[in-house]
Amino acid sequence: METVGVNFAKLFDGAFCGKRVLVTGQTGFKGSWLSLWLYLMGAEVFGYALPPATDRDNFVLCGLKDKITDIRGDVRDKNHLKAVFDSCKPEVVFHLAAQPIVRLSYELPLDTLETNILGTSYVLENIRTSQSVRAAVIVTSDKCYENKEQIWGYREGDALGGFDPYSASKGCAELVTAAYRKSFFTAEQNTAFPKAVSTVRAGNVIGGGDWSPDRILPDCIRALENGSVIGIRNPAAVRPWQFVLEPLYGYLLLASRMLQDPQKYSGAWNFGPDFDSVVPVSKIVQTVIRLWGSGEWQDLSSPNSVHEAGLSNLDCTKAKSLLGWKPKLSIEQALEQTVAWYQKFDDGGICDLCAQQIAGYCVR
Repeated sequence: METVGVNFAKLFDGAFCGKRVLVTGQTGFKGSWLSLWLYLMGAEVFGYALPPATDRDNFVLCGLKDKITDIRGDVRDKNHLKAVFDSCKPEVVFHLAAQPIVRLSYELPLDTLETNILGTSYVLENIRTSQSVRAAVIVTSDKCYENKEQIWGYREGDALGGFDPYSASKGCAELVTAAYRKSFFTAEQNTAFPKAVSTVRAGNVIGGGDWSPDRILPDCIRALENGSVIGIRNPAAVRPWQFVLEPLYGYLLLASRMLQDPQKYSGAWNFGPDFDSVVPVSKIVQTVIRLWGSGEWQDLSSPNSVHEAGLSNLDCTKAKSLLGWKPKLSIEQALEQTVAWYQKFDDGGICDLCAQQIAGYCVR
């Protein structure tokens, strides 16, 4: 398929064209964008996830259930998950299925821990026993790091930790993956059939099609749609904001290199924004209101709110140096493309819009 001069099948040196790729969490925000991108590149995509949360999700509006093999299931169901691996025989795995909301982890700590730790463990065990998987990318979070509220970015070798159940679960997922990598996926243990397993840590990802509760962009859009005031619980919090295609490009680039040289590219990787996109929540809200054309916001911060990190950032020197990856979009450009999706999703043609945004990103 070609869009604005992009031959999708040749992206990443054609690494995904014709490949059998399993995406867990394909119905989610990032998973839907990744699944569409893989589909456009000619991959045979299999998805394993819970149903989409709303009929306005990007997965639904892009019609992905008709473009990929769409399987419903919970990553905590190890028997079903194994059956999917056995039947699909994926060559590449992207594991995105998770409970992804910090504040919800306070309400559902056990569900969060089970999904993000045990679910990841079950995926890794199937990768270990699979005779088809050659590369796997396990998606965690920038919140896997022990947050010290420091102004410089965290590097891949920094201490893992987490104040809240969500952050702790992602730190644990990193530890479990590292244990599997060291125990089962070394060059000595995989001489006949090399396997590569990496973890990836992104910042605060924004883009069209995310309707999750307690996320700043969906909260803004819901309020703007209703003509109500946007309530912001932590306007001074500083986050590493990035458009959804930025980390996904990194995940795909990493996987393509892992297929070429499993041992060199296995490990932990950061894919975050440049420093000028590490800005307070208040700036994001003000920019969204300006791009939308109307709206207002109010500060709802409270000393009794549950703990959330005030400052986070990622150091992406490793990805820049070893992969040649770097962010392409400014925070203004990221928000322009995000707001464009939300202003147009009711008009139809969202799959074409997403494909155009992917193609436009690739030619930058």
